[in-house]
Amino acid sequence: MPKNAGRRECSIADALQVIGERWSLLVIRELIYGVRRFDGIARNTGAPRDILTTRLRKLEEAGILRRELYNRRPARYEYHLTEAGRELSDVLAVLMRWGDRHINPDDPPVRWIHTCGEHLEPEVVCRSCGRPVREGAIPTGRGAQT
Repeated sequence: MPKNAGRRECSIADALQVIGERWSLLVIRELIYGVRRFDGIARNTGAPRDILTTRLRKLEEAGILRRELYNRRPARYEYHLTEAGRELSDVLAVLMRWGDRHINPDDPPVRWIHTCGEHLEPEVVCRSCGRPVREGAIPTGRGAQT
């Protein structure tokens, strides 16, 4: 029997194939924070340089970031999020909120201020009814079959 026989079809699993590795998410975090160059990303993530190079290539191939040449000799690049990459800021904001509540409840290391002037408290809600997703989402579709 093949290894993935019976594997549940799932967009979560598919997304994790692209961004589910620690260094990948931290690279995206740094780009959201405005850090664009390899050395700054390496310093702020703590990723080994060889692994960081591999992750940056994988994220570029997946269309999550793009490189822009800023120096010709030697060739040096800045990294920028694509629209798909910018959408991941929502995911990281919710992940950060979870970490603030369950890992660092007394002293969150980073706080975001929304343009409305208040501390950002992200919440995933149903677009139709406005209720939080965790209060009523029911999986359906081919991947929900048991």
